[in-house]
Amino acid sequence: MTRVRIPIRASFKMEEQQNQGEEPQKRKWYNRHYKLLLLLPLAILIFSFIYMVAFYQQHGDFIHKDISLTGGTTITISEKINIEELKQALSGKLDDINVREVYDLITREQKAVIIETKNEGCNESQINQIKNVLEGYLGYQLIDGENSSFECTGSTLGASFYKQLLIAILIAFVFMAAVVFIIFRTFVPSAAVILSAFADILMTLVFVNILGLKMSTAGIVAFLMLIGYSVDTDILLNNRLLKRTEGSINERIYGAFKTGITMTLTSLVAIGVALLVVRSFSAVLTQIFTILVIGLGFDIFNTWITNASIIKWYVEKRK
Repeated sequence: MTRVRIPIRASFKMEEQQNQGEEPQKRKWYNRHYKLLLLLPLAILIFSFIYMVAFYQQHGDFIHKDISLTGGTTITISEKINIEELKQALSGKLDDINVREVYDLITREQKAVIIETKNEGCNESQINQIKNVLEGYLGYQLIDGENSSFECTGSTLGASFYKQLLIAILIAFVFMAAVVFIIFRTFVPSAAVILSAFADILMTLVFVNILGLKMSTAGIVAFLMLIGYSVDTDILLNNRLLKRTEGSINERIYGAFKTGITMTLTSLVAIGVALLVVRSFSAVLTQIFTILVIGLGFDIFNTWITNASIIKWYVEKRK
């Protein structure tokens, strides 16, 4: 049997020609349908607008607010209590109650029970009324600082917190938009980044409302953080397509995708692990991490479908 030897250079050349023949086949579908892909985020965005309008008409606000924004009393009892029986006993006696447990992180042993109830003011008579209801069920006296603690937020203070946080989100979004326009100095790429960031926030808000999650001050802070998470990969993508010339448009999108998806998935894994750890003992961190996980999921969708399709369309038209 005779062996046929192929020079190394020739073998590399043959492999390169084969890859060049296969690569356009992989990208053909995307090149033909990337504009149609924009219909998917457009449909979700329209649904989100319709849902939020209906939600506002029904509830008079854009979110479900917890007692830190509406005003109410938080009672922490450092005793072991069956929370299912407690919920049934308090149902109908206290308005809009929420009961949750606090566990030891390692042993998973119950350390305390937190009871939240809505009330219009923070006067002593209302607190005593709530205290009497709890003592009637528990069968022993609740002493502030020993076996329990009472915290009260007035409705006026909660409304003030809510208003200030909304103003902070609006200011942060406006400054973000200004920075994006300064960076790119053209309307379409800047608008694509801002649209993607806005879609991330709106879709996350809709999903949170569908889940019935009651938003606290910490939850609104999470939306502030989400603005920063939303624009980093969008700016990365637009920089690769507008300010670099090496490679084709698809190659630059793919290069940005590899870097951007690594960034986002790393954040998702870190936040997901943190969520599993803190969910048993911190309601504040649980809400922040839950909103960030949902928001980062929508960020992947809006960056690599919405923004990528818009900027590819823009670059090809400009050429």
